[in-house]
Amino acid sequence: MADEVKSYSDSKVFSIWKVLLPVAIGLTVVGLMFWHDAKKENLAEVWHHIQFTPRTWICIVLAFLCMFGRDFGLSWRFRALTDHQLRWSQAFKVDFLCEFTSCVTPSAVGGSSLGMVFLNSQGIEFGRATTLMITTLFLDELFFVIFCPLIVLLTPAHEIFISGGGAFVHGIRLTFWLVYAAIFVWTFILFTGIIWKPEWIRKVIYRLFQFKWLQRWKASATGLADNMVATSKELRTKPFRFWLEVFGGTSLSWISRYLVVNALFLGFLPAENPHQWVIFAREFVIWVVLMVSPTPGGSGVSEWLFSEYYADFIPTAGMALILAIFWRIISYYVYLIIGAILVPEWVKKTVTRIKESKSSSSAS
Repeated sequence: MADEVKSYSDSKVFSIWKVLLPVAIGLTVVGLMFWHDAKKENLAEVWHHIQFTPRTWICIVLAFLCMFGRDFGLSWRFRALTDHQLRWSQAFKVDFLCEFTSCVTPSAVGGSSLGMVFLNSQGIEFGRATTLMITTLFLDELFFVIFCPLIVLLTPAHEIFISGGGAFVHGIRLTFWLVYAAIFVWTFILFTGIIWKPEWIRKVIYRLFQFKWLQRWKASATGLADNMVATSKELRTKPFRFWLEVFGGTSLSWISRYLVVNALFLGFLPAENPHQWVIFAREFVIWVVLMVSPTPGGSGVSEWLFSEYYADFIPTAGMALILAIFWRIISYYVYLIIGAILVPEWVKKTVTRIKESKSSSSAS
């Protein structure tokens, strides 16, 4: 297992170019959008008219506090999942490392891809860490499965998906429901695999990956099936209070992330803006669509989607782009910086621990 962890710690996942790539993509797209919008309006004048009033600064601070709520929720969840074995400092470190991984990998991969390694580095046995990360994946997907229909039901369709019949609107709506359907199916598979009928799912996976054209993924698939069975054994012993706590942390983290946009709109646009609920509701659509973004951390796609999807609430395209930049700085670039600080230290400590483990094994 030490060799497996070492392979992750030495992996190119943390290479410099993977940190710079999403930054380059994001800056390129923002630059192109600035150039495009400059043809329509004077962006320098738009920036000049942005008033950094006390209310603006308070709302910027509030936006950062919302992101802290996101980190607090996930750290709380990590502590609950480990039966409070992790200290708060350790839980926050795992959270920041997972978020950094999300920033430098495509959205479909996510931060959970190395979460078990990060948990293992904090003293959680690797097999159990894998079990816990499968549980976090299930909880995140369950949040969307439950809340997306509720948000859609509580919000008029022409407001959450924007009125009009353009290709952009139809594309967003179609993508949202297709991705939601995929999330629903995946959540059902996870529920069946880790709670309801784990042995049944394992048999299906074993048989499915006997086919020749699926052989190359057999090892990964059977490993996932075995981990689901192990996860089920642990989760079936958990009381209902445990589920309330971990799902509460999950809900707090996602809702806090979405409220960042509300805080920015409150700070930069008129305080009497009546669309705060719709602004919040549209975040669900944006994040579901971003789940299929091919770029690291949704770079480029996020800025463009934000500017287009909230355009009807913002006076000018330039203002929309400036708000999108503030949103990405608070919810994305900050985590790139934190990760760039934490990762070298984490890799150094992990490699040192592995060498010490090997040395003690050789001596004995």
